[in-house]
Amino acid sequence: MSGDRILLRGLRVLGRHGDLPHETELGQVFVVDLELAVDLARAGRADDLEQTVDYGALAGRVAELVAGRPRRLLEAVAEDVAALVLGDERVRQVRVRVTKPHAPLPVDAEVAVEVVRDRKATS
Repeated sequence: MSGDRILLRGLRVLGRHGDLPHETELGQVFVVDLELAVDLARAGRADDLEQTVDYGALAGRVAELVAGRPRRLLEAVAEDVAALVLGDERVRQVRVRVTKPHAPLPVDAEVAVEVVRDRKATS
């Protein structure tokens, strides 16, 4: 991913994703990191929010999505988030990382999945 980017990191959301019954019943915190490839030149020159992606509004929409419908796999959550972000035509490419800090593992570790999607591949 090259060029101008908007980064949103450490978005913590309570969700009910997982394959085990207690994961969907109790829920847990998921952490979402986004990297958006967007041309920021016009917004920077004009100092105009309308010329860029409103990352505050985006964070709210992503949080609603992650807190919403339970998914079995982190991969599915990441795909849903990528599709939401690419719904804004100004975004050329997005990198989505979804981390599950308290995954039910036999060792002390966190798990994450990361997907990179671009407008050409989704058109």
